[in-house]
Amino acid sequence: MQVQPYLFFDGRCEEAIDFYRSALGAEVTMLMRFKENPEPQEGCQLPPGTEDKVMHSSFRIGDTTVMASDGRCLGQPNFQGFSLTLTAANEAEADRLFAALSDGGQVQMPLAKTFFSPRFGMVADRFGVSWMIIVEPSS
Repeated sequence: MQVQPYLFFDGRCEEAIDFYRSALGAEVTMLMRFKENPEPQEGCQLPPGTEDKVMHSSFRIGDTTVMASDGRCLGQPNFQGFSLTLTAANEAEADRLFAALSDGGQVQMPLAKTFFSPRFGMVADRFGVSWMIIVEPSS
């Protein structure tokens, strides 16, 4: 069994994917736009001009697959009640990842040494997705 995050960017999915490619080295494995849907659904009302928005996408960050969509394209993404965690190989990588995700975002807890990690911090990226960056302590 696997649990995979599915993020709804409500109209900013392609922008988010491009950001994660640049900031985290994400690799897109699948992307389908609403206009490419082989079975358009009746009753699925999207705002006019959203045919090119992302109906479904899948991308890899490290060993994890993240799925994402523009959802209903209403321009009101809402990411609350969860954080995605990135485990960095070392402090330098943690610093790089934190800086990249902080660009245009909001630092919630500065990256620093804690009792449980040589480097830990929390940031909401420019899309409002919360991230925790951690370096596991060496044994």
